[in-house]
Amino acid sequence: MVTKDQIISALQKVYDPEIPVNLVDLGLIYEVQIDEHSVVVKMTLTATGCPMHEVISKNVKDAVEALEGVTEAQVEVVWEPRWNPAMISPEGRTALGME
Repeated sequence: MVTKDQIISALQKVYDPEIPVNLVDLGLIYEVQIDEHSVVVKMTLTATGCPMHEVISKNVKDAVEALEGVTEAQVEVVWEPRWNPAMISPEGRTALGME
């Protein structure tokens, strides 16, 4: 069975096309639920109406489904809590030149 750590590791390879930081370090991944071979990722985006939301969601789904032991992944984009720059990890802040 796939682990949350494996999923997070896979999601660290998924980037917002407009920001050179992965989704995990941006603080966009809110929750990962695993039910045997099915995974649900709850995430948000940096802004409502993001024109790249479909691409980002597909990239998340593809990254999770590429993991051994996962037969299905669903991506739920949520807006609460609202994302803000304080959610960016220290690694993300460094990559963005914020620290």
